[in-house]
Amino acid sequence: MEVLRTAWLFFQDQILGMQWLKALVGHGLTAAGLSTDSMLGGALQFFIYDTIKIFVLLSVLIFGISYIQSYFPPERTKRILGRFHGIGANSVAALLGTVTPFCSCSSIPIFMGFTSAGLPVGVTFSFLISSPMVDLGSLVLLMSIFGARVAVVYVLLGLVIAVIGGTVIEKLKMDRYVEDFIKNAPHIEVEGRKLTRRDRVLYAKEQLLGTIRKVAPYILIGVGIGALIHNVVPQAWVERVLGGDNPFAVILATLVGVPMYADIFGTIPVAESLLFKGAGLGTILSFMMAVTTLSLPSMIMLKKAVKPRLLGTFIAICIIGIVVVGYFFNAIQFLLV
Repeated sequence: MEVLRTAWLFFQDQILGMQWLKALVGHGLTAAGLSTDSMLGGALQFFIYDTIKIFVLLSVLIFGISYIQSYFPPERTKRILGRFHGIGANSVAALLGTVTPFCSCSSIPIFMGFTSAGLPVGVTFSFLISSPMVDLGSLVLLMSIFGARVAVVYVLLGLVIAVIGGTVIEKLKMDRYVEDFIKNAPHIEVEGRKLTRRDRVLYAKEQLLGTIRKVAPYILIGVGIGALIHNVVPQAWVERVLGGDNPFAVILATLVGVPMYADIFGTIPVAESLLFKGAGLGTILSFMMAVTTLSLPSMIMLKKAVKPRLLGTFIAICIIGIVVVGYFFNAIQFLLV
């Protein structure tokens, strides 16, 4: 048992966490005359280490996930979802969202396609909630920073929000609030050709390069903000505003995160720095969920596809779920960190 524990800690710290890379960057900066204990040296170490780590992990994950996705083209995915009904369909749609490395804006066109194909609106909203909020990439990156227990509970609760949210929307019979041009869009079943292994590798490569180009600016901005928080922002200030002594910290973090636009890969460095400075775990995770799920650009896109009542219901469900998750994590933080 001790051997397994040691192996797991090595995997988490040195493979996922890449602590060897952090040490290597620190030695390089020291050799260049910059102490990592200084404000500038510490900020540079954080920026270089986190940037390389996130891009390496992201590249491996996106390539692997995209290769797997090549076996599930849209038409096949729609047929699979069509076999399930009720909460089972919502659960499958939420799980499908976890293997799609999309931000909220990228998920909306897929949501539109599923809806126009005749899938129940509650099922498509379960996918729309889970896709940007939780995915395999976020699971691995969260494990590299917060540990396995936090990452697993985060993903599970994200799935719960997606399933409950989609189920509530379905029970409220809100399909009538989907715009007519979405419901009446022509839908043609196209059976794709059988892909060779080379085709799948090329597809995974294209997805990887496309995703990297899309998220790179947000990762760099996120790591830059994280480096400033980590080395410049006073710890006492973060603890006072976002720490456990502020009962409104979770609500504040959620409301601040909603108008922003980033994906989970760009918000993780900020979350890492906030945790280091004393912010509550649940407060940080609520901020991450709000940024990735309810960004202003994605809500503007969604408004074109659904009517205000459905949009408002979706936003309310997500905010309530995110706030509940935040307070829950803050309550059990002593068990996880």
